[in-house]
Amino acid sequence: MNTTTTEIRDQHSETLPSEASIAQKDDEISLLDILIILARRKWLIFKITAAFMLVALVTVLIMPKIYTATTTVMPPQQNSSLSSALMSQIGSLGSLGALAGASVGLKNPNDMYVAMFKSRTVEDAMIQRFGLMAEYRQKYMSTARKSFEKHATVESGTKDNLIHISVEDKNPNRAAEMANAYVDEYRRLSQHLAIGEAAQRRLFFEQQLEQAKDNLANSEEALKETQQKTGMIQLDSQARALIESAAMLRAQISAKEVQLQAMHTYATGQNSDVVQTQQELEGLRAQLAKLAGNGDDTAGLIVPKGQVPQAGIEYVRKYRDVKYYETIFEILARQFELAKLDEAKEGALIQVVDPAIVPDYKSSPKRALLTIVAIAAGFFIGVFVALFREGMERLQQDPEQSERLSILRKALWTKKTA
Repeated sequence: MNTTTTEIRDQHSETLPSEASIAQKDDEISLLDILIILARRKWLIFKITAAFMLVALVTVLIMPKIYTATTTVMPPQQNSSLSSALMSQIGSLGSLGALAGASVGLKNPNDMYVAMFKSRTVEDAMIQRFGLMAEYRQKYMSTARKSFEKHATVESGTKDNLIHISVEDKNPNRAAEMANAYVDEYRRLSQHLAIGEAAQRRLFFEQQLEQAKDNLANSEEALKETQQKTGMIQLDSQARALIESAAMLRAQISAKEVQLQAMHTYATGQNSDVVQTQQELEGLRAQLAKLAGNGDDTAGLIVPKGQVPQAGIEYVRKYRDVKYYETIFEILARQFELAKLDEAKEGALIQVVDPAIVPDYKSSPKRALLTIVAIAAGFFIGVFVALFREGMERLQQDPEQSERLSILRKALWTKKTA
């Protein structure tokens, strides 16, 4: 009998829900409950959304119009002769050299030109040219530079391999002027830099030519003083021919050494051009040694004393120096002109593909987009406020929770006493 009663009670307890499960169901809020709460507080959500929309409309109407002008330029292509020189340096590495050859060049050659566009020299020149410190209301050049960087963008296209320069400004005409002036300021900077192989050679020979010019002027002045001192102003034909031949050979040797030094800036000793120049240099040295009669004192080559009076030996030395520096100056001048021609063949450092034109439509603010974003933000905030109020009202209806809320308010607003 007792066993039967116990089984009945167990079956009855299984069919009836427990108090914990009932409390859990009461605490759960279904999607339908949320929709009911939102429906009851729809006007609150609508008011908040409308308020955000009105604020956004007023804001976009007050905001000034910004115009963007863009200049598209094409950077110089990588020189093929420089590429072959680089490959010759790593050609002895075999398969590893071939793999490295692909990585010798820049991952994107335009990165260097983009960095030069963003250089401090170019940015400062733009700020001073257009008076942007007063425009941006900045007292210091460093802060004005940061403000300018926010309005100017220089990007390298991954597909078209071109550089795009965009400048934003309230005035559409000035935006176009600034975008075009950006290229001008870069060109002024690049004039003082040797970027390509030909430009490096041109700069190197220009420095050597300037030094040779000074040496020639000094030797001519020394010859003039010697003429006044010795009274000797003319040599016989045999002595003159010998001196001029020796001076020309020495000058050619010096010019070859300078050329070889310039080639070593972009090629190794295994390069075919370097090897050929080295052989030519050795041949010139052999000719000079043969002309001198021995291989030891080529630098001190001079006409024998029996052919020139003793008083004219000093004059011969000075005359030899003049012919030497004169010849080396002519050779370096030709090398300098050839380097200038090679640099011209490479084309302009920067070629403008599309110059900036005056924009006919504003780029910002995007009123429609800002309004849509404001409406969406207002709607979600309105939903949050509606759910928060509903939750607070339910807490206040529960005596225990209401007492806890009162304690929380007192803890937040009561000042702590010492």
